[in-house]
Amino acid sequence: MRPIDLARAAGVSTQQVRNYVDWGVLPPAPRTESGYRVLDERHRDALLTYRALTKGFGWAAAKAIMNAVHDGAVPAALALVNEAHADVHDQTRKLAATAEALAAVASTEPPPRADLRIGELARVLGVRTSALRVWEAAGLLVPRRERGTGYRFYSSADIRDARMITMLRQNGYGLEQIHPILAGLRESGSSDALLAAVETRRSALVARTRVMLEGAARLHAYLG
Repeated sequence: MRPIDLARAAGVSTQQVRNYVDWGVLPPAPRTESGYRVLDERHRDALLTYRALTKGFGWAAAKAIMNAVHDGAVPAALALVNEAHADVHDQTRKLAATAEALAAVASTEPPPRADLRIGELARVLGVRTSALRVWEAAGLLVPRRERGTGYRFYSSADIRDARMITMLRQNGYGLEQIHPILAGLRESGSSDALLAAVETRRSALVARTRVMLEGAARLHAYLG
């Protein structure tokens, strides 16, 4: 087969085919005495496999997977596949935790009064006061300070945010990951808009998982 034959089969340029051979995405291609690359059905299958993998795994991971396969390191290639699936699973789990936290905040009765002091809020949430101070230092909470004494007082919005942080921390979120969630909640003023964004992201992850499965199926056939 000629480079242009592979290019047409995959919808890429002939230069890309040459690059893929050089990058190890395709198996090594010997040359004729006149310098032409000798390509065959295996090169075409490798090219189609790589293109299918890029759609769900991204070009860098797809390249690493194909490099491992052509280096004879199939277990390493499969480990990369598993790692990518685990990452999507982790994102999906955290999205579910976000939705759960938002729903809990929306359905939870407010405390009897706002302007709780730090010890009172800690008891309401079931956390240590030191945790509230850490969240404040990270910029997640900004309680009002009383003049003179410096005592912290937490408004209704602060209490809502603290409930969100508590649930997200229990589900493995890092402080830096909570920032954009709180920002979205504060910007929208309610959990509805943020829940819609969570659902959009969840749908995108489901779609990506399906594409990843298609790529993995192509890889399985290529390994066979």
